[in-house]
Amino acid sequence: MLIRFYGLAFQTPLVTVYLWSPWRASALEHRVFEAVGAIPGCALEESGDEKRLHLNSPKAWQLALQAVSRVLKGWQEEADPASERRVWRWLLEADSDADGYDHAGEPTSLWAFLRLSLERGEPGEGDRGEDIDLEGFGMRIWGEGRA
Repeated sequence: MLIRFYGLAFQTPLVTVYLWSPWRASALEHRVFEAVGAIPGCALEESGDEKRLHLNSPKAWQLALQAVSRVLKGWQEEADPASERRVWRWLLEADSDADGYDHAGEPTSLWAFLRLSLERGEPGEGDRGEDIDLEGFGMRIWGEGRA
């Protein structure tokens, strides 16, 4: 399937959305995962320490991106406009050897993670910024070598 990710296009057989260590994940990570899980056609898979949602159509992928965006825009709006600014961004990551496999010997995939930024400060003070990686949530865009 051909998916589009904010101006980038990828040919992939499957996208998997992960919630790692649900008992440790933040409420925001749970909200994002649950928003994606509400999309029709998602296949939920659970194991002891993680939950996975499989998206296998471009329409489901677009709905998933919109769902994540809605949750995070709502999180931004919860900030006090006088003293806090909230920003979120996607981080894309992949690793590959010369043969197209990652460090674990699996076919290379592209991973998408979320980073939140909080900027706090009062007038006359210097800005105090903080970056928070949502380590419990991620998306895997599988490579063509997936069985």
